[in-house]
This record gives sequence, C-alpha cells and structure tokens, in this order.
Amino acid sequence: MDVKKVALLIGALLIAVVTAVMAKNMFTGAGASQAAAAPAVPMGPKVLVARKPLPVGSMIEPDSLTYQAWPKELLQGAYYTQGTTDGDPQKMVGMVVRNPVTAGQPLTRGSLVGPQDRGFLAAALGPGMRAVTVPVTQTSGVAGFVFPGDRVDMVLTQAVEGGGDGPPLKVSETIVRNLRVLATDQAMDQVKDKEGKITVHPSTTVTLEATPRIAEKIAVSQSMGQLSLALRSIADNTAELERAVATGQVKVPAGTNPAQERQILLAVANQPMDSNTTFTTGGDVSRFQRRTVPQKPSAAVGQSGQAMAGQSLGTEAPVGPVVRVSRGNTVTVVPVGAR
Repeated sequence: MDVKKVALLIGALLIAVVTAVMAKNMFTGAGASQAAAAPAVPMGPKVLVARKPLPVGSMIEPDSLTYQAWPKELLQGAYYTQGTTDGDPQKMVGMVVRNPVTAGQPLTRGSLVGPQDRGFLAAALGPGMRAVTVPVTQTSGVAGFVFPGDRVDMVLTQAVEGGGDGPPLKVSETIVRNLRVLATDQAMDQVKDKEGKITVHPSTTVTLEATPRIAEKIAVSQSMGQLSLALRSIADNTAELERAVATGQVKVPAGTNPAQERQILLAVANQPMDSNTTFTTGGDVSRFQRRTVPQKPSAAVGQSGQAMAGQSLGTEAPVGPVVRVSRGNTVTVVPVGAR
C-alpha cells in the first residue's frame, strides 16, 4: 500500500475524532449552563386539593381531600392551607360542594357549604330532585332512629269506604321506596352530645329527596291517610340494583370502563322508586277483616229488571215473570200476560 495514502487515512481519522470530542464538549457545556441557569421554584405551604372530581351536590367524604405542596407565587388567600384552624379536612366531612372541583384543584372557601349555612339544602339536592317534608310521630318516624343520609320507604295506611254496607277496607301500601332523608326537623346532620355520641330524639317532620312526580304523590297521599316511614338496610340498595340489572331495567352502554360503570350503577341505586309497590289488606292480617272494598249487593236479573221498570215508569215493580224489550238504549220490562 502507498505510504502517502496511509498517512492521509490516519490524518482523516484523527481529524474526525478531534471534531467529535469538541462537539461533545460543546453540547455538554451548553446543557450544563442551561440547567444551572434554571432557578428552583420556591414552594409555599401545602394547600388542600381534591383527590377526585367533586361535582356539584356531592358530599365531602374522609378520602375526598388531601394536602399537596403548592408554588409560593401561585398561592392565593382563598385556598385552605395546612396548619390553619379552618383547613382541617376532617371538619369538612359532610359539607356539600357548591361549585365543581376537578381532581388536583385547590379547594377554595366559596366552593363548599356547610349544614349551618344558607343554601345547604339546595346544594345537597341532586340534579332534577326536589325536597318534600312530611309530618311524623314517634311511631311513624321510627322513634327518632331516622337520621339525615338514611334511606327509607314510605307506607300509606288508609280506610276505603266503598259504596256498600259493612266496615271499610283497611289497607297499607308501600307507595315509594328508597327515599333519601335530607333533614329531621331543622337538623341536616346527626345531632351529637358533648362526648360526640349521636343522640336519638323523636322528630316531628322529616325532609326527603324525591323526583317531581314522587313529590306530587307524597303531597296528595298526606290527605288520603296516615304516612309512616320504614327504615331501609344498607344492603337493600345492592339487592335492588341486582334486581334492576337482572330484569333489564339498568343497561350499561358498551365500551364503558369500570369507573363509568360504577358511577352509572350508583346513580341508579340512589334513585327513589314508585314502581313494583306492595300492599296488605286487613284480610291478610286477620280473618275477621275485609279483603275487598264494600259494594252494594247485586240483585237478581229479574229483580233488577223489575226495579229498572218501576223506576222508569214511576210505579211499583211488577211481581211475576217479565219480558225485557230493548229499543235502542231504552229497556222496557213488561210483565207476562199484561197488555
């Protein structure tokens, strides 16, 4: 091989290596100077943020809020900061969200409303729902063991007179199921004593959450008879939901993720229902009570025809066999052998 060609090749390789080393040093120095030039963001006190999306009307739960470090220059006076007396998340449990809050967004003092604040009841109502109040006694109100947040069924007890003789029909009917209790008397949370224990006291009124149609039913039922509340078990919501899914009343759209499916099922489980109601008559309880509405005794066909003839002619009903002659809508009863 030619010595001159070898020398040129070695020289080219040396130049390439030197160029690569210089370029590496140049880029490394520029990156280091740029990183050193970026100042650290000063962090202020931790602020209270939402762990999950909080729509309007949702109640604050123990796992709804948390503290998170926040840049000092972005800190605002409306935020709840850690260490303050009004920034304790445990004291906010049971409050209602007035303005929607996204996950990770700081909580402001105007976004929540407490039971003692004005507008709490309107904020606690779900979209499209209404608040209706019914009077209760110690027996019809479960002796004061109904608290805000519980679920109850409404039972109507009435006596149906009918149009005949005899005692009226006594009947009880479950007209609405799965109603959410908003308040008892004027208390919208559980009343506790000095030791923090829940106190039980009979209420005179109970405020319930209902749809507009169910609110109309409750209003008219108060004039029909006596209303009673039946406290529901927590497990009943699961059973009702399973029955609704099995019968096809609840349909989850295809392609929904587990979180969306759970939200749909919870919304259905929390809805009051006025279908598939049950009733019990006095005859179902005692053999000496009626099972049907009292009606007027029905007469025999001949006697009925005679009565109709007597009423139409203004005379006494004929005695003996008769013939009924129909002319359009007019029925005439003629005794056999008469002219």
